[in-house]
Amino acid sequence: MGENRSRVSEITDAALSPEPVKAPLWAWSVATFFGVGTLYPGPGTWGSLAAVLLWWAAARFAPVQWQVALCILCAVIATAIGIPAATKFARASGKKDPQQVVIDEVAGQLIAVIGAPVAWKPLLAGFILFRLFDMTKPPPIRRLEGLPEGTGIVVDDIGAGIYALIIMQLLLHFGILL
Repeated sequence: MGENRSRVSEITDAALSPEPVKAPLWAWSVATFFGVGTLYPGPGTWGSLAAVLLWWAAARFAPVQWQVALCILCAVIATAIGIPAATKFARASGKKDPQQVVIDEVAGQLIAVIGAPVAWKPLLAGFILFRLFDMTKPPPIRRLEGLPEGTGIVVDDIGAGIYALIIMQLLLHFGILL
């Protein structure tokens, strides 16, 4: 009886504290957005929040006329380095879409706030909209997850970011967020 209880404890402990993933340091750093993806609960939400806060901080130092281009550039960079990093991390973890990979949330979240004023209401709306579309994955976003490796991990969040961007721009156009 004592052996069974000990074995159950080992299994429970292993499930609660998974082994660290042995991905290359650069891939781990990018994929987890410098460790943000290791925060629980909800690493994806933490990744989105980190992206919004960093965008808010960075945009304050950029001239207003450059902010749209800068946001697009940041999203493109996050996507371009995020896909290979997510691929390496997923291979190392043995999982198709590890929760710790949040660079996809960073890229999608940045897309959601392209062209939005850098103020609390639009950034909060962009955060909520992106998380909503990322979690519900309306058609055809869910199908994008079927793409291979890091592409599937990242591109579905790009789709969620585009959906959120469309709604954000409509809210801004009709003066709902101003």
